[in-house]
Amino acid sequence: MRKGKTLFLGLLAVLVLPFGISLAEDPPGEKAKERYTWRNAPRHSSGVAPDAVANRDQAIVMVMAAETFGWRAYFAVHPWIIYKRAGETRYTRYDVVGWGSGNVVRQNYAIPDGLWYGSEPELLAAHRGEAAEKLIPEIEQAIKSYPFPREYRSYPGPNSNTFIAHIGREVPGLNLDMPANAIGKDYRPITNPVGLSSSGQGVQANLLGVLGMSLGLEEGIELNLLGLNFGIDFNRPALRLPSIGRLGMDSVAQTTEAAEPKSDRAAKETAIDVVAEPSS
Repeated sequence: MRKGKTLFLGLLAVLVLPFGISLAEDPPGEKAKERYTWRNAPRHSSGVAPDAVANRDQAIVMVMAAETFGWRAYFAVHPWIIYKRAGETRYTRYDVVGWGSGNVVRQNYAIPDGLWYGSEPELLAAHRGEAAEKLIPEIEQAIKSYPFPREYRSYPGPNSNTFIAHIGREVPGLNLDMPANAIGKDYRPITNPVGLSSSGQGVQANLLGVLGMSLGLEEGIELNLLGLNFGIDFNRPALRLPSIGRLGMDSVAQTTEAAEPKSDRAAKETAIDVVAEPSS
């Protein structure tokens, strides 16, 4: 009886502690973005992506993720992918957005490296030059083969994280390492519970994204319980925790390479008219 109680309390601590840390780091009421509504939240360029015109001769591929809007920011992120071929002066962006009807896979829904309703994006993967050029056809094929283009559920999936995880599985050259708080990345239909992990470089067994585990070069060891992920990354040492994502080294070096003048950013922020409530 005592062992069972100890196990229960230990499990409860593991579930609650990361959420407590997340609250302590960013307490409610102190977030600058809490003054925004989904209608007026800024979505201007974050400066994370290199300037497409200045880098016209270079192919670029990037995967980004930002905190979701509102209270869900304490639990999950919204990811997307951008790319451009050598010679192009504009990025193409793809992400899954759940509002509305029809195909949830959206092309150029927002600025390539824009804030996600006030949240700064972080890099999950970045490639340039010939390596990026070779990845782009594989990425486009993966987008076409996404198995849930007309389905969306915030929890446990399929959602925006399920979409990017699918690309990672189909394009292992991305070296994609999705954070532990990317709820939905482990979603698998009950008819296909075993396969590649979201990096495409490991294995995974999971039931509908709520119970399972992953083992891979990028993910390390990760357990999934009720959609919450816990694990250890050995490649770039870090703990993988719900609410926090990673506690340790970033999976990819974070850069701000294309910072815009404040006047340009302000103009973009004013020009963007958000017409739909975010679903993730």
